[in-house]
Amino acid sequence: MKKMLVVIATATLAVAAFGASAGSDKALAAQARVQMPQARSMALKAYPGKIVKEELENEKGGSGLRYSFVIKNGKVSHEVGIDAKTGKLLENSVEGADND
Repeated sequence: MKKMLVVIATATLAVAAFGASAGSDKALAAQARVQMPQARSMALKAYPGKIVKEELENEKGGSGLRYSFVIKNGKVSHEVGIDAKTGKLLENSVEGADND
């Protein structure tokens, strides 16, 4: 019985944490003037390749709200940052290279 209560409590906490995260994502998206599809297009113009990670986050620089993309082209990955309020390119730098 105790094991079942631990499992239920853990599952409840996980759902609550996910819900809080999803709510904060919606709050950030509501502040953005540039929508995710537009930001993706801007990022791919700055560094063509395949987007392997994307997020909307509060971060220093620009308006403080930015889309961050990790774009892979061959063995090189770039981090491209787009200001979510102005659409300005904030970052386009090498993230790392695969060592295959």
